[in-house]
Amino acid sequence: MGQQFKELSDKYIQFIKGQKIFFVGTATADSRVNISPKGMDSFRVLSNSRIAWLNVTGSGNESSAHVQQNPRMTIMFCAFDGPPLILRLYGTAKVVHRTSPEWDDLFGRFVPLPGARQVFDVRIDLVQTSCGMAVPYFSYAGDRELLSDWATKKGDDGLKQYWEEKNQMSIDGIPTHIVAKNG
Repeated sequence: MGQQFKELSDKYIQFIKGQKIFFVGTATADSRVNISPKGMDSFRVLSNSRIAWLNVTGSGNESSAHVQQNPRMTIMFCAFDGPPLILRLYGTAKVVHRTSPEWDDLFGRFVPLPGARQVFDVRIDLVQTSCGMAVPYFSYAGDRELLSDWATKKGDDGLKQYWEEKNQMSIDGIPTHIVAKNG
């Protein structure tokens, strides 16, 4: 059955390290709820009560827009193999852009990914488990390279242009400040 903890135990840190996908949930008080699947090598446990994840350029930028207005964030992992488990991390997130003082420290914890646009620094205030017995088994076949290939082909100038055209506003018209804060 489900349990709640104030921080991550070593058992759950090891579980996270074995996962290939996680889901991020954000919303403002009056926006649509956004749930995004994330992959690649983009998640780091910084301590038992702090994590960071590297966000790469995509079709939208909802998480950034939401967190800048309402810093709550939920991250969910599901066991798709092995014993069933759903692990949720609830916390307060901060968007760290390239011009932020924390950028070099946080970005330096990741293998650089093409199209990296921001890091989310999350302070965990609740860890919750649930059974996950209804989650189906899935086999990991590998990472898709399409997004990395696309970002590499775009180059820095092309990515900045894409941010200007596609990533400055959420679907609800909330500004992301992606261009101004990434220099």
